[in-house]
Amino acid sequence: MRFCSLIETSVVFLLAAASLPAQNAPASAPAPKAGPIPRAADGHPDLSGIWSNATRTPFERPAVFQGRATISDEEARAWEAREKQRWEEGSKVDGGRPVTIEGGAYNVLFYDNGSELARIGGQKRTSMVVDPPDGHVPPLTPEARDRLQSRRRFIPGDYKSLSNDTRCLVGNTPSVPLTPALYNNNVEIVQSANSVLIEVEMVHDARIIHMTDKHQPPAIRQWFGDSIGHWEGDTLVVETTNFDDHTHYRGSSKDLKITERFKRVSDKTIEYRATMEDPTTWTKPWSIELAFSSVPGPLYEYACHEGNYAITDILGATK
Repeated sequence: MRFCSLIETSVVFLLAAASLPAQNAPASAPAPKAGPIPRAADGHPDLSGIWSNATRTPFERPAVFQGRATISDEEARAWEAREKQRWEEGSKVDGGRPVTIEGGAYNVLFYDNGSELARIGGQKRTSMVVDPPDGHVPPLTPEARDRLQSRRRFIPGDYKSLSNDTRCLVGNTPSVPLTPALYNNNVEIVQSANSVLIEVEMVHDARIIHMTDKHQPPAIRQWFGDSIGHWEGDTLVVETTNFDDHTHYRGSSKDLKITERFKRVSDKTIEYRATMEDPTTWTKPWSIELAFSSVPGPLYEYACHEGNYAITDILGATK
């Protein structure tokens, strides 16, 4: 029986405001010319390599971009320049913590959010969330709000009640969907005819996508779910189900289903879309889109426990 736990999978892989004009922006200029799409021996696009999904594009659409999913290159450059200046100014105050990150624990040296808004389909995007069209995650259900509140409850002396990322078990964003974290926004993909391995830099989370299997029985649950892939033309489509109660995405339950689409559009770029469905968590399905940019390797180890006294200090303060 196939079953890869978090540890087993890791062993297998010894392997991303000032106001803007309200009118609709004209279509952005085409992306710079890039080379042809590399292909694997079986003829499918080769997704292998090291990629970054760092971006200045906000997860949800800010008010300054209300009603505008895309903007022109000129507007994007102006907004990116203002953001760069704002972060540089923030690095000079309050110990270098970015003033835009509420409760941020790190100074700006740690943040890895790129320098530009993501370009997808030749246009600059104003939010990662693309569906619903307003660029916002649908509301949580009452059940999900109660569940989320319960998960946030710390029990003094019980290290298991601390969050997974505090315990260095998984990254502060999971490996599915592949959304940017605060830092370490690099991903390595290794592809074969029968499987695709994805390792994210943050806490070296690893996930294997099986191309020849059906989903495991519902009783078999895994930290990162059970990922089954197939090709639709030149697009890799991956459906992930069978999550367990250890990991969750933005308050999701173990019934979460995520459908990802990886489309390599050039030798330098993968366009990525993920759709989240969980009727017990959100009032309707929703989708994000990102661009992955090719970056030089290698992917370095993330030693989360090295010099990390967070758990010791948290538990010690409750004595």
